[in-house]
Amino acid sequence: MSNKNTSDITPVGEVRPSQLLWTYGPGALIDMPSLSVVTLGIDRWDRDRCPPVTEARLLTAVKQRLGPQVESMRMPPFVKTKHTDVWSAEARIGVPVRPFPRWLRCVKCGMLAEYDSGLFKIKESRYRPENTRFVHESCRGSKGDKPAKDADAVPARFLMACRNGHLDDFPWRYYVHGGRSGCTGGLRFFESGASLQTENLWVKCDSCDAKRNMAQAFGKAGKENLPACRGRHPHLDKYDAICDEVPRGVLLGATNSWFPVTLSALAIPLSRDPIIQLVQDGWDNFVDVESALEVKAILKVLVKNAILPGIDQYTHEEVWSVIDAINKGEIGDDVTQEDIKGPEWEVFIEPNPPNDWPHFLSEVVDKPAHYKNEIENVLLLKRLREVNALIGFTRVEAPEESNAPGEQPPMAGLSNESPNWVPASQVHGEGVFIQFNEAVLKKWEAKPAVQAINASLFEGHRGWRNSRKLSSEEGYPGIRYVLLHTISHLLIRELALECGYNAASIRERIYGDTSNDNSQAGILIYTAAADSDGTLGGLVELGKPENLGRLLDQALNRAKVCSSDPLCSEHKPEKDRSLHAAACHACTFAAETSCEKGNRYLDRALVVPTLDNADAALFGND
Repeated sequence: MSNKNTSDITPVGEVRPSQLLWTYGPGALIDMPSLSVVTLGIDRWDRDRCPPVTEARLLTAVKQRLGPQVESMRMPPFVKTKHTDVWSAEARIGVPVRPFPRWLRCVKCGMLAEYDSGLFKIKESRYRPENTRFVHESCRGSKGDKPAKDADAVPARFLMACRNGHLDDFPWRYYVHGGRSGCTGGLRFFESGASLQTENLWVKCDSCDAKRNMAQAFGKAGKENLPACRGRHPHLDKYDAICDEVPRGVLLGATNSWFPVTLSALAIPLSRDPIIQLVQDGWDNFVDVESALEVKAILKVLVKNAILPGIDQYTHEEVWSVIDAINKGEIGDDVTQEDIKGPEWEVFIEPNPPNDWPHFLSEVVDKPAHYKNEIENVLLLKRLREVNALIGFTRVEAPEESNAPGEQPPMAGLSNESPNWVPASQVHGEGVFIQFNEAVLKKWEAKPAVQAINASLFEGHRGWRNSRKLSSEEGYPGIRYVLLHTISHLLIRELALECGYNAASIRERIYGDTSNDNSQAGILIYTAAADSDGTLGGLVELGKPENLGRLLDQALNRAKVCSSDPLCSEHKPEKDRSLHAAACHACTFAAETSCEKGNRYLDRALVVPTLDNADAALFGND
């Protein structure tokens, strides 16, 4: 992480590469102890230091969202430091950032000013970049009579953002003077009261004595007291010409200031022939190849940089024959598959799924003895790879789960021009796939009690979307999805208690699409963390019949009664326009990083009998 100007590079801190996708990507603010910076657009990143990530199906999905000009997905640049007391030249090259917000506040005298106003000076730490800070050299203390040399200056904690993805400094002068004013007096920020509520936080002009508390910058009052949005993108150094959205005050570090828009896919084998699978995995490297000689040159680069493990086992003539066959249509090429989950489902339900070391290794095991009626198949994924791509971000409002572009908040771009690459990450882990019996689920779906819950959830879905001015008929996943989603959450919570996994490192993928003849009915619970958590074999061990049956017994028994009952079990989504029924933090909700629907579309009554409904459960009514 560095503050990059025209010629000098100053290291100011460190973040993990995975955080540059989920938390601190382009346009996001990084709030360090003494400094706040914004990550600049990917057109400022050193592309050559970003290793490529290969996953053809995901790249196709990215192109559908951003355009055909996207050529590759790449990991954020790795900074390799040496064990010395001085930053090496190589270590100075990271992700470029810039101080933001521009306004700083002196912790001693409360002086408010922009960091380049001449009142503040940056102090770098040669040995500890994270200690880089601004200081107020001429500070004379809170009473103005005692010098406080080099008092710390910290970022002002208030900003302004809008739904169109714009972010700007808080308009301090406009706000304190109640509009545009010619007064150029110094500004001060002070507190009046024991608590730090906005009613006790004030900004004052030293020249005209105008002052106002910060409570009037939020809610309905904020719409009247804040100026129009200037359309600013601080990570791109540009302003949009027109913005008709009403800006709102946000706090530095608030979660609603940056929401990533990502796409993800599992690396699954598309062929049983290893060489065909390798070529399909690395198709981006071969797509424009026209001869065996070109393949020979490309293979040297791939082998030298270990980009496509296993390709060194084959000659360039063998690789070229596969490429030529794909181009002629003699070998099925699924790299243009639009559906992300569809091909995954097809591989998982095969009697003997193909393997693709080191990305995919599976084993079919027996079903738990007590659940042979409801469960059709159990697959242990001893090795899997998940690839995630960042395609943009939103502010103020989170992206909708439907992924329909017309229903999303406006997505801000990662660069000034249409990007030809996007940041991505790949993580290896393990998982357990459970396929449910299609005939049993169809019989369960026909129950009157299940249909009644389906109608109730759909009414809640319609009310929720109507309140957000979205099409009320779109996006409902169906009652089967709600059932599978709830079972997944109950198992995730049980797994976290049983094996000691960090609950946030366990994720889910729900396969519940019934829109075509090949209906899906399965869940994948897997670990995919950037560190070693999730690659230790614990989840696969718990997927074996004797362990999985015991975990299901415990999960279902624990779900019958919630500590928030009877309120939890009696909750009606149609009354409060919510997207869940008998579900809450005490019984069913999982970590936000684990759930693919943001803890929506859940209901325990579909899984086990509850205090309010004993007739709709899939389990426990025999």
